[in-house]
Amino acid sequence: MSSRPSLPPPPPPVEIRSWPDREAMLADRALILGALVRMHIGPGRLGVLVMWAGLAAFGWLLVGSGLVMVEQAAADFFSGIAGFLFLLLGAGALIPAVILVGLHLARDREIRALLVEWGALDRDPERDRELRLPGVSLVWLLLSFVLAAGGLALCVIGPASARPGDDTYGMVALVMGLGMIAWLTGLIGAVKAWTHRRWVLRVLTAPASPAPAPAHTPAHH
Repeated sequence: MSSRPSLPPPPPPVEIRSWPDREAMLADRALILGALVRMHIGPGRLGVLVMWAGLAAFGWLLVGSGLVMVEQAAADFFSGIAGFLFLLLGAGALIPAVILVGLHLARDREIRALLVEWGALDRDPERDRELRLPGVSLVWLLLSFVLAAGGLALCVIGPASARPGDDTYGMVALVMGLGMIAWLTGLIGAVKAWTHRRWVLRVLTAPASPAPAPAHTPAHH
């Protein structure tokens, strides 16, 4: 059973809204937006993303080690056997990590859509100030930049520094794969920080759209 909190529903259509007054609507809006923001860029989400990236890196480390061993199979039969075992174990860690990250990205799309819908209900400058989280966004951005830069460096430096005859293709693939995982993780984190900032500017600080006026039935004489 999943331990993830379930997502709130979108705002009800105008014709069936039952808030007694504007203040009650603003209170519900603030409560739901606060929960959605934590689901999107809360510190826990950063830890989960890094954990899944670590699982993917561990899986690729096993896969890359298996490739190196398979390349040595011509000289050592047992290295070939161990290499295939490492490939299987690595796939067992890498594939679930990739699936989990895919689910993470799909859930993020749903959260961003709900943030836009609930944010567009009205404006509440006092409560909305608590949703901007500039410090948290900056942490996401800086850590993402470090990961992406380090991963890109591994992808470029690894193959460029390989010496023919000393470094095997499996070793080069191992280094490039680890660099690619770090780069993709940093890219995901940077996109999350950027989309949160864009939401703050476009939804929380933009002028509110006027609510549609209730329909009036013309009187009959």
